[in-house]
Amino acid sequence: MITLQGVSKTYNKNKTKALESINLTIPDGCIFGFLGPNGAGKTTTIKLITGALEADSGTILVDGHELPGASLAARRTIGYVPDNPELFSRLKGIEFLNFIADLYGVDREERQRAIDTYTRRFEIADVMSARVGSYSRGMKQKLLICGSLLPDPQNWILDEPLIGLDPQAAFSLKTIMRERAQAGKCVFFSTHVMEVAEKICDQLAIIKKGEIVFTGTLDELRSIKGKDSSLESLFLELVENEGA
Repeated sequence: MITLQGVSKTYNKNKTKALESINLTIPDGCIFGFLGPNGAGKTTTIKLITGALEADSGTILVDGHELPGASLAARRTIGYVPDNPELFSRLKGIEFLNFIADLYGVDREERQRAIDTYTRRFEIADVMSARVGSYSRGMKQKLLICGSLLPDPQNWILDEPLIGLDPQAAFSLKTIMRERAQAGKCVFFSTHVMEVAEKICDQLAIIKKGEIVFTGTLDELRSIKGKDSSLESLFLELVENEGA
């Protein structure tokens, strides 16, 4: 489980308030969607959880490990797919995956099983001997997803993971997300694809201008708005009108 309590973040260069005292609880055993317009604070929130950034104030707990003090212990519970698949272009695909497995201390037998499983599911097993620099964006995205799953993380965090994926890969990703949630893992992902969020999210949060404006289920959002509408229409109404 991941919790954020009163978390704020300002980028000092331009004094922009990226997050304003946000509170968020992301439980185990569910797919949790994180929605918001561009620049709303989604990626900043994810980078704070993964330890890539440090909050100005507030508390972040990842499976009981408080950041930044216990950041190493927290990171070992996290599999992370960033929003930009920039990788070590000179490494071969298999070298990149072994590098990730080494970082997490995955033993040889387990890593081989996981590499075989996930590279086949995402149909990149036949390009593992090629250099990452020769991959398309979609292939890099698939490689990142495979790498994030090698340590069988308790917390799987994905920032816009569907970008660049072909329909079959997108289907595989959504299937694995559900499998992990059913296994009691924490699955937290940001997306702009409202149709996907509506279909697969058990819970969701909507952020606007650095503030959480809704958290709960889609049914709860419909109840609040008094409308049996699509997530897309409810989302647009909320981010256009809330606090305007």
